[in-house]
Amino acid sequence: MSRIGRRAITIPAGVSVERSGGEIRVKGPKGALAQGIPQGISVEVAGGLVRFARGDDRKPTRALHGLSRALVANMVRGVTEGFSKVLDIEGVGYRAEVDGSRLRLALGFSHPVLLEIPKGLKVSVDRNVRIKIDGIDRQLVGQFAADVRAIRPPEPYKGKGIRYAAERVRRKVGKAGAA
Repeated sequence: MSRIGRRAITIPAGVSVERSGGEIRVKGPKGALAQGIPQGISVEVAGGLVRFARGDDRKPTRALHGLSRALVANMVRGVTEGFSKVLDIEGVGYRAEVDGSRLRLALGFSHPVLLEIPKGLKVSVDRNVRIKIDGIDRQLVGQFAADVRAIRPPEPYKGKGIRYAAERVRRKVGKAGAA
């Protein structure tokens, strides 16, 4: 049996979890989220706990068992604490600013890059070089952070580009005659 799938999720105070049809809804102080439950996975909400079970031991069902539990656990954590990602911009003249519902990036291209901020996310920029992305949906926060980083990933020679705050960029030496 799945080690992750069989662990029960504790529902904190102020959070409600409801199952309706093939969907599970989580409401909390920061907002509400909904997620579909795959076929073959049963959900039981009782006594302040959410438990998951599967109908058979086929490999796809076993994988979905742990996945379903992890998705609902992230939903519960999202509506109580929320998720955030921090990106740092490194490079001379590279900067960012929030312009209404858009993120404007100047990254050394001949034009500024404009990105629409998805609904449900809050983006703030500190000192023009630190981007903080906050939201209750873990997947949405991570995907938007990855999309921003993909515009100008850090390069290995000078380290210029957009990186996650805790990311270590492996530096290369460069040409032997340059020293």
